[in-house]
Amino acid sequence: MLRTAFRFLARISIIPFGHPVSRPPSFSLADGRAAGAASRLLRARAVLGTIACALALGGALTACSPTFDWRTIMNNDNGYTVDLPAKPVNDQRAVQIDGTPMQMAMQTAEAGDAVFAVGTVMLPNDNEATQRAALEFLRTGLARNVGAAPDAHAVQIPLAAGGQVLGLEMKLTGEAGSQHETRTVYARLVARGRHVYQAAIIASRPLQQEQVDQFFSSFQLY
Repeated sequence: MLRTAFRFLARISIIPFGHPVSRPPSFSLADGRAAGAASRLLRARAVLGTIACALALGGALTACSPTFDWRTIMNNDNGYTVDLPAKPVNDQRAVQIDGTPMQMAMQTAEAGDAVFAVGTVMLPNDNEATQRAALEFLRTGLARNVGAAPDAHAVQIPLAAGGQVLGLEMKLTGEAGSQHETRTVYARLVARGRHVYQAAIIASRPLQQEQVDQFFSSFQLY
């Protein structure tokens, strides 16, 4: 980030105060006024150049800092509402759960070094066994992606109309991908009717707790 800022500053020309000017033995009052005006102009331009540098540095550093532009997303098709830190991108893919093909819809938003996502698996029925199989599929899949144990504990997921439903919460840290990059995963999993939900944050470094709380406290089911 700082390197980018310095490169940006290098493209700005700072006008110097000017070189000393040799004067003839005698000069008129008009000449003196002109020289004074020129000197003041050079100083003013130098000050403006310095201010431009300061503004450029501030702007470049701000651009490099993570921005959490929270907005409430109401997903009526899949039955949830959540706060995301940027405009979400929608995607959908097929998954196989216990040999049964299902569809999983995703809403994702990126902020800084983290991706915030809500995945919704559409189940063929609302049987408890089907829900459990989907929850297990998501739980083990998240853990496997970072080479961690699929540890989870119970948590209450709020309902938009009031009340709560029981779900699972996970926090995992491990290495992901061929480059073995460290990732921290925060996730909540819950089943409701013919949907199983995965609200997750995947970050390259641990996030501030307030950002984690903002995301999960806003995740509510219809």
